Amino acid sequence: MAKKKIVLAYSGGLDTSIIVPWLKEHHDCEVHAYCGDIGQGDDELRGLEQKARASGAASCRVDDLRREWLLDYVWPCVRALAIYEGRYLLGTSMARPILARGQVDYAKAIGATAVAHGCTGKGNDQVRFELAYQALAPDLEVIAPWRDWDIQSREDALDYADRHGIQVTASRTKIYSRDRNLWHISHEGGALESPANAPPDDVWMLTTDPRRAPDEPLELSLDFAHGVPTGLDGRQLAPEALLARLNDLGGQHGVGRVDICENRLVGMKSRGVYETPGGTIVLEAARTLRALTLERDTLRLCERLVPDYADLVYTGRWFHPARRALDALFATATRPVTGTVRVRLCKGTATAVAATSPHSLYSEDLATFGPSAAFDHADSYGFVKLYGLPGAVAARVQGADA
Repeated sequence: MAKKKIVLAYSGGLDTSIIVPWLKEHHDCEVHAYCGDIGQGDDELRGLEQKARASGAASCRVDDLRREWLLDYVWPCVRALAIYEGRYLLGTSMARPILARGQVDYAKAIGATAVAHGCTGKGNDQVRFELAYQALAPDLEVIAPWRDWDIQSREDALDYADRHGIQVTASRTKIYSRDRNLWHISHEGGALESPANAPPDDVWMLTTDPRRAPDEPLELSLDFAHGVPTGLDGRQLAPEALLARLNDLGGQHGVGRVDICENRLVGMKSRGVYETPGGTIVLEAARTLRALTLERDTLRLCERLVPDYADLVYTGRWFHPARRALDALFATATRPVTGTVRVRLCKGTATAVAATSPHSLYSEDLATFGPSAAFDHADSYGFVKLYGLPGAVAARVQGADA
């Protein structure tokens, strides 16, 4: 009788490395590892197949998902200007749906009956992965070892790795939990667990300390078409090349550091430190171009819906009908968001300083303080009187302090 096949969402990090032998011990199965390349970098991906097999995996598949991820997952969030709780740029939240989709596709291809992940019971990622499984393959069994095993901490996990001869990059003295992709890198754990501790200098990986960034600002121009970036300094680039270059330039100038205590879906607050240099530049430019090209009612509608869209992404509801419906709205609303934005990078800041668009709604003739052929100041008398009429009636009847 053929052994049960389980496809594990695999990163090669501490948790997923020890899950391979744990699954074999407790499920009498073949473990097949799956990893999607969304820009983790060569340090994480090099030799990943061999590492998985050394841990006991029957196979390891690595798919290059970088372009698909940016086009179909990240750029929709850019169109929406999606930011969670005003600060978190959703780097991990946007990544989990495409990784789960690739994992499910591999499970179907090899005839697996179960999928597994290394997310803890305290985290958001368990929800993101499992809601994706429910949407894409509800018949698959889901195995979450962190809910079942007796490992309670990263120190316990390191002990387990030692006993099974599994080499991992985490250590007892430098024990940060990191998640990296083309959009960002997140850091949690270790000294960061207490919000009273400033992030140690060894946390940062993508960005220069703003105090040590170049004194001379750098200005770049970012081209957009229909709400998403397409080119840099007049040159059209593939999305992965564009974002990589922005990460490099932003990182040199210390752009994109965020240190926050966010509200996790499961209820507790979690301190996270994030570096998102390229994403910070993209969103600053997109916000400026949106303001130039969207008329007032549509702009304000989009602004009201940003928290709803961000919450759907953060809480793992990427494949939910509500997110798809909002995505359609943002795609329609941002069709005019085409043009070029000049952004200045200076010691940790990215500031849009100029923007042009063939769809610009700014009229110098209307806005000027000088003579205007398109605006008659006398028209404002009736406008102001009628606009203030409800308040004026209330004041006369009820008094100004009512």
